[in-house]
Amino acid sequence: MLKPKTPLKTLPWLKWFALAATILLLDQLTKLWIMAEFSLGQSLYVNGIFNLVRAHNEGAAFSFLSDAGGWQRWLFSIISIVVSLIIAVWLTRLPRQRVLEALALSLILGGALGNLYDRLTLGYVVDFLDFHWANWHFAAFNVADMAISVGAILIIIDGLFFQQSGDSDTTVSAKKK
Repeated sequence: MLKPKTPLKTLPWLKWFALAATILLLDQLTKLWIMAEFSLGQSLYVNGIFNLVRAHNEGAAFSFLSDAGGWQRWLFSIISIVVSLIIAVWLTRLPRQRVLEALALSLILGGALGNLYDRLTLGYVVDFLDFHWANWHFAAFNVADMAISVGAILIIIDGLFFQQSGDSDTTVSAKKK
């Protein structure tokens, strides 16, 4: 007698989309909290290297093009949509054994969608994590930015240490048998 397949076994990428959705939710909840508790520019000293601050970024990373007049909102939104669609398709086609790559892509997807939501609904991205040393402040960032950064680092680690050049996943699997 055949057992019915569970959705998770037939759709192994579903868990990666759930992770991306969790990142998106966590990002939006933290931003909602910051917007409810802080006015624009308000800062709360936490310790010698970290503050919470409400900042609005109308540009990209490190406020790139933030003073470009508004068109950048739509450019970065379109880029986010295209990249998110590519990552979504990539995740659905990724072999099951490519766990690190799937984790990385999920983090990037969740982060990209978090910042995209801000751009489309607010016209800017809400940032609130402010690390500093003496009088130098790193650019404020958010949960979505952290997820994108960690995902990018994991993609690099995966490419450098876990993928054999010239071998496809099926070839690597066949060699192990």
